[in-house]
Amino acid sequence: MRRPTLRQLASELDLSITTVSRALAGYSDVAHDTRQRIHQAAKKAGYVPNSAGKSLVTGQTGFIGLLLPLSDRPQIDPFFSEFLAGLGEGLQARARDCFLATVGPAQSELEVLQHVVESGRADGMVLTRIGESDERVDYLNERGFPFITHGRTLNDAPSRCWVDTDGETAFATAFEELYSAGHRRFGLISIEEPMSFRHFRETGLMQAIQQRNDATVSLAIGRTPRFDPAARARAASTMLTSHTRPTAILALTDEIGLSILEQAAALRIDVPSELSVIGFDNLPASEWVRPTLTTFDQRVRETALELGHRLVDLIDGTSGSGQRPAQHLLDATLIRRGSHGPAPGVRHEYTTGN
Repeated sequence: MRRPTLRQLASELDLSITTVSRALAGYSDVAHDTRQRIHQAAKKAGYVPNSAGKSLVTGQTGFIGLLLPLSDRPQIDPFFSEFLAGLGEGLQARARDCFLATVGPAQSELEVLQHVVESGRADGMVLTRIGESDERVDYLNERGFPFITHGRTLNDAPSRCWVDTDGETAFATAFEELYSAGHRRFGLISIEEPMSFRHFRETGLMQAIQQRNDATVSLAIGRTPRFDPAARARAASTMLTSHTRPTAILALTDEIGLSILEQAAALRIDVPSELSVIGFDNLPASEWVRPTLTTFDQRVRETALELGHRLVDLIDGTSGSGQRPAQHLLDATLIRRGSHGPAPGVRHEYTTGN
């Protein structure tokens, strides 16, 4: 069966081409009953919109851009895979598609971002891996181009759109969990890069320690390049072989937490009877290791889906009063598993996972 054109579909429904096109694109300025009638007729006729024609009518490409940095070292990023799946799902539900703009090792993300925006290839952008200050955010703000970020800079305007997870509260919660279990010698293995999520998680830990005002609490800090597994392993080994080895270590991410567990096993340090470890991200691998890794779930897929919806609202001009707020801070959920427990030598009734 030959599929109808947009003109033929509009003629059959006795509507203008513009009305039919905007209804199929999800615009709210077309009456609800009319949109339903158009969608039902399009589905019955097997109509597939022509992207070029749709762009001429709406002035939009139907694409949302996402930067994908490439690396000289092959790497698997389970966080990004989950994020991309959620974002794609959210955009698909709003009749948009996502395209990846690759950033080569010799390129800057700002350079690629400018090319995407200036060439008109996308209606909006989703930014991830937000820095404490971020030149990409500054550029898009100055350009007036629709965008949303997963995370926030340290000086964001109240009107700028972002979705983030409350890492500050999460790390304060992790400290209290471990402090209540008798731990006083703490470690933190973090990253070197000035990312905003690092700032908020570290701030939550530092403030929780200060609020306890306990002179017996100590904190050792190690830092490592974010995407360097060998450096992560060295940072974990250095902390675990210290003569003042912590009894509890907070890992900025699950990848760091998994490295700590691996190094502890190599050094025959029993987890959790001699060492407690808590991570952040709830990556699938955190359930596969033994002992399983206690961590925080930030619902990556759900968050990315929400980002997609909010960006389309912004593009379509429906993010004002009565709609979703511009900024949304999500709670992280502590997933208690088998990698944390009472401090060594402390009699404490404590329940962990397997």
